Amino acid sequence: MNRDVLMELVLVRHAEPEWVRDGLNIDDPPLTDRGHEQAAITARALAGEKFDEILVSPLVRTRQTAGPLLEALGRDLVIDPWLEEIRNPVWHGTPVEKASAAYEAEKAKSSHDRWTGIDGGEPVSSFVERINIGCSLFLEERGIVRERVDMPVWDLTPGFTPGRHICLVAHAGTNSVSICHLLGLQPTPWEWDRFVIGHASVTRVQLFALGDGVTFSLSRLSDNEHLPVELRTY
Repeated sequence: MNRDVLMELVLVRHAEPEWVRDGLNIDDPPLTDRGHEQAAITARALAGEKFDEILVSPLVRTRQTAGPLLEALGRDLVIDPWLEEIRNPVWHGTPVEKASAAYEAEKAKSSHDRWTGIDGGEPVSSFVERINIGCSLFLEERGIVRERVDMPVWDLTPGFTPGRHICLVAHAGTNSVSICHLLGLQPTPWEWDRFVIGHASVTRVQLFALGDGVTFSLSRLSDNEHLPVELRTY
């Protein structure tokens, strides 16, 4: 890690999930065979890094993605609930056409109306608030707080330990909203479209000193160069 970088967050998106089986939707899906292969390759790519913490979303696809890396490093699974993706309606066992129609209806909404999210699911506005609160608490527990509202400058508390390297295994939505929160960007209800984050890709956000405080920079977004071209999915 560069000596000027005070902390690095490594945001890993889960590998390819099996959303549909036999024409039916799967709620909280496992990985596909290709997804397991993506996870294994990603583990090998990251196994040489010294992580102080590896935190994982509670959903099946993230736990399975993190599994090979945890095994390679001899680490136990640590679940952090705030990393969970937006909570859509329970699709399990329903025809795939139902989810497809719901997502198409969502895309047809006006930009402002998209804050309500898919009918029966978690509103996007609530999801963004949940991730922002979770991210802020995560940082506060590690000695980083933001008290200034006019710009994305953070302050360090006595509990901060420089040089920490933390891996978060989560989702496209969670990672996108977290990036916006860390960089001080205005949130939108279409973060999944604003940031194109591939399966099993690696995003890096670094903390560095800035005048009388600290701030975050996006040093790498959705890096999937470790995956063969035929295994790069979105």
